[in-house]
Amino acid sequence: MFLTRSEYDSGVNTFSRQGRLFQVEYAQGAIKLGTTAIGIQTAEGVVLSVEKRLESKLLEPSSVKKVLKLDGHIGCAMSGIVADARTLVDHARVEAQNYWFSFDEKIPVRSCVQSICDLALDFGGSKMARPFGVALLVVGVDEKGPALYSTDPSGNHVKYLAKAIGAGSEGAQTSLKDHYNKSMTLAEAKTLSLRILKQVMEEKINEKNVEMAQITVTDGKFQMCSKEEVKLLIENMSSAPL
Repeated sequence: MFLTRSEYDSGVNTFSRQGRLFQVEYAQGAIKLGTTAIGIQTAEGVVLSVEKRLESKLLEPSSVKKVLKLDGHIGCAMSGIVADARTLVDHARVEAQNYWFSFDEKIPVRSCVQSICDLALDFGGSKMARPFGVALLVVGVDEKGPALYSTDPSGNHVKYLAKAIGAGSEGAQTSLKDHYNKSMTLAEAKTLSLRILKQVMEEKINEKNVEMAQITVTDGKFQMCSKEEVKLLIENMSSAPL
């Protein structure tokens, strides 16, 4: 007698007869419920723009963190279950410091991303009894230049020039395909990311419900953009539709 879908669901490491891991698919579904995050790589650096859902007017906007620093030259944006993201971020920070202590140099961006995915892949065999329900956009600058990676609950990571994750990812990714070009400046990438967020967000975009960060090849430092800068970018955005 063949197992039903619900019976295949009971084990995180149990493949269905079609070769699917339903628990991983459910974790990817949790990302579709998360806020939209956009990353764009240019020759000058990489920019991250992320939607913040403020479910109450009594909520302090600064307490909602969607963009975090992993090391001085690496940062990430998240979509999905924030608590799961914190676990991955803490692990990446420890790995970055261990690499510095062992080799006396900054960890390469790809190595940092690989350490995150190694932990994400270890569901069922460690403290986590289920896959991590979060996707990350990891950006950084190393000796190979600027980089943008996307991770998912399956432990996979892929390098992108421009990528969107979260609830509005499908529409945002379509807009990125239509409007991204390799020759754009970092300032143009910031404006494009905000215009796409404005298009896919349910709430009216403003400096309180959006977080933005950047890293440039000139200084190689991951930095958050100030609310004043975000507000000015939103005000200067063209009112013409994409």
